[in-house]
Amino acid sequence: MADSRKYITSEELKNHNKPGDLWISIQGKVYDVSDWIKEHPGGDFPLLNLAGQDVTDAFVAYHPATAWQYLDKFFNGFYLKDYSASEVSKDYRRLVSEFTKLGLFEKKGHVCFYTMCSIAMLFAVSVYGILCSESVLVHLMSGGLMGFLWIQSGWIGHDSGHYQVMSTRGLNRFAQVLTGNCLAGISIAWWKWNHNAHHIAVNSLEYDPDLQHMPFFVVSSKFFNSLTSYFYDRKMTFDSFTRFLVSNQHWTFYPVMCLARINLFAQSFILLLSKKNVPYRVQELLGVVAFWIWYPLLVSCLPNWGERIMFVLASFTVTGIQHVQFCLNHFSSDIYVAPPKGNDWFEKQTGGSLDISCPSWMDWFHGGLQFQIEHHLFPRLPRCQLRKVSPFVKDLCKKHGLPYNCASFYMANALTISTLRTAALQARDLTKPVPKNLVWEAVNTHG
Repeated sequence: MADSRKYITSEELKNHNKPGDLWISIQGKVYDVSDWIKEHPGGDFPLLNLAGQDVTDAFVAYHPATAWQYLDKFFNGFYLKDYSASEVSKDYRRLVSEFTKLGLFEKKGHVCFYTMCSIAMLFAVSVYGILCSESVLVHLMSGGLMGFLWIQSGWIGHDSGHYQVMSTRGLNRFAQVLTGNCLAGISIAWWKWNHNAHHIAVNSLEYDPDLQHMPFFVVSSKFFNSLTSYFYDRKMTFDSFTRFLVSNQHWTFYPVMCLARINLFAQSFILLLSKKNVPYRVQELLGVVAFWIWYPLLVSCLPNWGERIMFVLASFTVTGIQHVQFCLNHFSSDIYVAPPKGNDWFEKQTGGSLDISCPSWMDWFHGGLQFQIEHHLFPRLPRCQLRKVSPFVKDLCKKHGLPYNCASFYMANALTISTLRTAALQARDLTKPVPKNLVWEAVNTHG
């Protein structure tokens, strides 16, 4: 019998890659998600980035098996004539299927419960140290404990944004707002918006917001060409002031990380007060406002301004460890200048990520980020399962001749600093001029 299906080619599919005309392909069937983009739980950026492409691997990574039943309402009647899947993609999808059959995506363990208990304990001890002690050392330690609290709350926010850490969606949402907005002052809506974009476009200099830290840091001399950030919708201008900062970035990296939380506070407010479509905007704002009530009030209970500044700096410095951890996983990995593609998912996720080797008893410290490759390949996989699936990922990388990047915590720091230093020295090359300001010329005047 003659095939009555309607077909389009991959080249024709590419033409439908704009808001209002947004098509994607999943396993060769074409779907029109032009209207769905406004309701997509992962935000509009992932769909916009992969529009006009086959996105099977990304869909498999981010959606449970139950999501397939909802696809038909978006099917526009077309099939991809030249649809094909690489051997790497076939093996990757097979692995996802096997993990699903084993129930690994559902077995969350008691990680969330233990983390919540540790958060409650850290909060109580920190508050007790401020209110019930007059010792400067105790106040300093209380600030450090507050920083550790923010680190652990960050892991809850991270996990709950990828999968349901609690028994119901309502409780999951409560955990997100409590640990993120209320206790840490960071909007979970901002985190999901930012983090989903990072996962889809990992290590794309133009599309991954986690590599767009100008004027403070650049990981590649390609930033010197003043690339465009498609996430922030602005040009990242490499001017003389940026060159001055970047030229010393390998020295300023750790000090800046100690204050990096200020940027997260600012980004949260920028999003929540913007005209973008933010789910639960009022709830998000109330949660952040709650933080800015209790935290300054707690700081005001300290006896003088010297100790108040000391407490804030201690809490910011300790939580800066987490900001360093975020950078270690990607700064020294492969980067590229281009939009993300849907047909090299496994290759881009493995090549753009770095695992941190550590004993199992240190997993609490890294919060799952030590298995960054596994997390990027299987973002819905609970943290407690990442170590279990690691050997399977290694075998798959070995089978297809792909890198499996892993380093100790010390070596990961060394690799990151080396990457920053290389770019810094390249930025000092005065044979590649940019408009200079008085600061740059004063610092770099010779003779």
